[in-house]
Amino acid sequence: VQLQAFGGGLVQAGGSLRLSCAASGRTFSSYVLGWFRQGPGKERELVGSISQIGGRTYYADSVKGRFTISRDNAKKMVYLQMNSLKPEDTAVYYCAARRPPSPGVAELTGQYQYDYWGQGTQVTVSS
Repeated sequence: VQLQAFGGGLVQAGGSLRLSCAASGRTFSSYVLGWFRQGPGKERELVGSISQIGGRTYYADSVKGRFTISRDNAKKMVYLQMNSLKPEDTAVYYCAARRPPSPGVAELTGQYQYDYWGQGTQVTVSS
């Protein structure tokens, strides 16, 4: 599967942004999808993930209550709605996919557990 993330940009603190990730491939609905980010000088970290049909999600504590992941399997899209953005959310954001078989979303927290990656999209939050 090929992934392409887009929708990043510059936003003021407290603002919102919606990232999108378009996928190709016939088996999109069988993949667990995740959003990761990598800030300046930091390691890549999981933001959140969503199960194959979207029934289960997992979020990092740092974004819980502010970010929402959703997916549309018919359109082969995954989204990351980011609200109440903070300067510390500044990072390059990546979408990723884990092919089956896979454990539950709460166990897929490491970047090496994902098999496919899109290019990143920059999100900058100004104070």
